[in-house]
Amino acid sequence: MLKKVLLGSLGAALVLTAGILLGHFGIQRGSTAPDWVMDVTQDVDEALIQKFIAEVDNIAIQENLRELTKVPHMATSPGDEQTVQYMLKRWQDPDTGLDQAWREEYKVYLSFPDPNTPNKVTVVNPSDAVLYTAREKEKAYSSDQEDPEVVQPYAAYAPAGHPKGRLVYANQGKPSDYFLLNQTLNLTGTVAITRYGGEGRAGKAINAAPYGVIGVLVYTDPWDINDGKMSDNNETYPFSWYMPPSGVERGSFNTHYGDMLTPYLAAKDDTYRIPEKNITGIPPIPTQPIGFEDAYALICELGGEPAPSEWQGAFNCTYNFGGPGFKPTSNFNNSDVKLDIYNREELKNSANVMGVIRGSVEPDRYVIYGNHRDSWVHGAIDPSSGTSVMLEVTRVLGRMVKQGKWRPRRSIIFGSWGAEEFGLIGSTEYTEEYYSKLSERSVAYINVDIAVFANATLRASSSPSAQSVILKASKQVKTPGSDSTSVYDNWIRYFNRTSPAYGVIPNVGFLTGAGSDYAAFIHFLGITSMDISYTYDRTKTRARIYPAYHTAYDTFDYASKFIDPGFTSHQTVARTAGNVLMRLADSLLLPFNCSDYAETLEGYLSKAMELYTDGLASHMISIEPLQTAVRNFRSAAARLDQLIRDSDLANETPLKVRRINDQLMLLDRAFLDPVAFPDRYGFRHVIWASSKAGQATFPGLADAYTRAASTGLDSDWKEAHRQLSILVQAIHTGRRHLART
Repeated sequence: MLKKVLLGSLGAALVLTAGILLGHFGIQRGSTAPDWVMDVTQDVDEALIQKFIAEVDNIAIQENLRELTKVPHMATSPGDEQTVQYMLKRWQDPDTGLDQAWREEYKVYLSFPDPNTPNKVTVVNPSDAVLYTAREKEKAYSSDQEDPEVVQPYAAYAPAGHPKGRLVYANQGKPSDYFLLNQTLNLTGTVAITRYGGEGRAGKAINAAPYGVIGVLVYTDPWDINDGKMSDNNETYPFSWYMPPSGVERGSFNTHYGDMLTPYLAAKDDTYRIPEKNITGIPPIPTQPIGFEDAYALICELGGEPAPSEWQGAFNCTYNFGGPGFKPTSNFNNSDVKLDIYNREELKNSANVMGVIRGSVEPDRYVIYGNHRDSWVHGAIDPSSGTSVMLEVTRVLGRMVKQGKWRPRRSIIFGSWGAEEFGLIGSTEYTEEYYSKLSERSVAYINVDIAVFANATLRASSSPSAQSVILKASKQVKTPGSDSTSVYDNWIRYFNRTSPAYGVIPNVGFLTGAGSDYAAFIHFLGITSMDISYTYDRTKTRARIYPAYHTAYDTFDYASKFIDPGFTSHQTVARTAGNVLMRLADSLLLPFNCSDYAETLEGYLSKAMELYTDGLASHMISIEPLQTAVRNFRSAAARLDQLIRDSDLANETPLKVRRINDQLMLLDRAFLDPVAFPDRYGFRHVIWASSKAGQATFPGLADAYTRAASTGLDSDWKEAHRQLSILVQAIHTGRRHLART
């Protein structure tokens, strides 16, 4: 694919060389200079950004969403192919399309329920007579839920099987939950029911199996998603945004990302695939999600001792551990819960849809903007809110290009990723296929997946160096419904922090996990990345995510009535993300700030010293090298900042601009270590790898120290020392990267 983008690379080199020669011989910019001389030194055009902001249309976004959600479009389904064709049609439009658009195919390993033999959850007595059957499909409130392409709720990648055993309640399925439960009960041969939250989907079953649990149920407790509301007569959808009782969160039950059979290789037809038995990170036992109406019927009948207060939920009964099994007074007494799971795995062709606007000066530098296209059902919010926003961004920019009013300095690549819901597959395969080119030439990756969770405020996470461009863009966009309040000013009311350098500013989060398609870009390739959305006021709800997430109720009706009536928050995200995109593509000097990275490292260092100094010292491990590394990084960042301030880059050799831009662009790559986390696919960034320690500090050190402190084993303390050394070396590498030579 990238060869299409790279056709202009030779021309870019010639332009830069000519610019250097012109600068050397003192040719002044003016009427006698060729037009391209002005292009080489051209900075971002603020008037064009304002034009872009003005032309982003909320009604166009609304109609995009209406079209995208007409049918369910789970990955590789007929509806998915329909959205592929729609994206191509839009991006190949002669008036508002991109320079080029095409599809790229991968053959990937997916998991589906058997449409002819639905999964079942039942309560059966000793004679195997069925006493209770959980719903196989969610209740229909409109024709959307009646569409035959609505997939039955299931746990993707959970194995087929027919476990039958006494039921126990295991809270969130964390290791600590099963450990506590096992202190009270013998879990061998039991079926556990767990609630979403606190632990990844797959972990709820992976953590259970060592205790002898043979099957797992998962549900969403109304306490965690609905603020306790449970009635579809007047409280939940279709009357509000809350999940109705039969709603079920589908999901991929795997802990790794990318195609599981082709790790570190793009999943093409002829690619080597590992044996299926070698796959790790998926449930070892049958697992099935159910609605909270069915969970209520089961949990409130459980016997045994009451579970701890922090395990209690919204049901008007005491959540017991289980006897194991049900109360002696229950109609289910002496009965088992049986799971009949018929999931099956298939190799299927999945497409990314790619598009490009070629750069005029540096076509070999890429700003990438992406969003996945596939959904579990209609996917109005996840992901089609992001797709509808991306289509509006490309419509406005594409028209500006077609009309000859604008062409970016750098190339912009747009990606509509396939099969994200199964584990970020489309974007990961793309990074694996084009690893070298993307590593060398990518400026940044912008992810807008769920564009609008709700309509209260902007939310953003990014590499620290990209914080400044997001904040600048947010100051130029007005918050929905206001002509005076900026997104920045509204944002700071909801999420803020105190920065040593800037005072109180909006809190830009970090990309510490693999929650969306930024994962392969930041963790695997070390490309400066960001994720942008609008979200809700967290003081007014306990909802861990918008309540219709991954259910059959995530429809156009739901989005237009309860998430963003009028689509003005969608419009605001499009304006903000598009503003960031144009600045990254057009600025003479990339709008990154390496001193903001230094501030983040200093914050992480402070927490690490507070938590780990004494424990490390007691094992003859000094944290002082880490202090020195962070201090030296700060000095190098300050020197680069000073060089930038002292330079008149528009009137200096283009080579100097290119060199500084490369230092800014490649900074995150300096923190990659391919052997830091050998057992964790795709996690190579030693600052942003996810951590189980739950501390706002360096993840590898945090996890290793926590384990060593727990076990006391000399081998684990050696691993803590190794992680500390990896970290110190990576930060020194970053410091050297910022140096002039």
